[in-house]
Amino acid sequence: MSLTPLIDAHIHLDSYEEAQRLEILSSLQEAGVESLIAVSMHLESARTNLQLKHLYPSMVYPAFGFHPEQPLPEKDAIDQLFAWMKQHVRDMVAVGEVGLPYYTRTETEEAGQAFDSRPYEELLERFIAFAREEDKPIVLHAVYEDADTACRLLAHYGVERAHFHWFKGSPDTVRHMANQGYHISFTPDIVYEQEIQELAAAYPAHLVMSETDGSWPFEGPFAGQMTHPRMTAEVALAWSRIQGCSLPEARRMMYDNAKRFYGL
Repeated sequence: MSLTPLIDAHIHLDSYEEAQRLEILSSLQEAGVESLIAVSMHLESARTNLQLKHLYPSMVYPAFGFHPEQPLPEKDAIDQLFAWMKQHVRDMVAVGEVGLPYYTRTETEEAGQAFDSRPYEELLERFIAFAREEDKPIVLHAVYEDADTACRLLAHYGVERAHFHWFKGSPDTVRHMANQGYHISFTPDIVYEQEIQELAAAYPAHLVMSETDGSWPFEGPFAGQMTHPRMTAEVALAWSRIQGCSLPEARRMMYDNAKRFYGL
């Protein structure tokens, strides 16, 4: 049976050691994966992903941004990132990964300390405005109540091509996102996490993609393994069972959704 290849719609390719990157990229075709959306953590990360794009132009499609689960840089450094993104806008497939620091904020508040989210919201708004200005999709790290803030900003700027990766949220937020046509993607934890399986059963099939969020490690049957884009095959298999469709159909839908969303 011939199966449609998959796209890893969210991976931190630059976070792997060089030998691991070479192993991943040399084994993609054998693993049934056509290409990767390589998201960035910050300017240095974006520069590395741009180099990887030039080395592997048919496999690596970079997104440039600043991951929110880290301290914010000074304004000059942020301005430098945006200037660099503007300079390389034709090389980027999307703005990302950007969003709000849910995990950092909750850990800080649980420790009894105050956390000011406003600078992160202001930076996210700037990224959304950039996506609107440059007509680029945006890749979001925004879960639970942070997703509501992101949705408000997306609506304010009229940005419709939004990808909430590894998403978790309330039923009301899920319904709103689906109604807006926002995409989500599932990681290998769809195989063993009930919360993710319930989301997979509820979200419209034409708005879902497969991802790994590598190099993040997974549990269950993936414990102890280096996260590899080949794991998207297990994502597609689990999603097909949840949806009650055939594996070939599931892979074709996830592939087509990613191609369409990212304009590949």
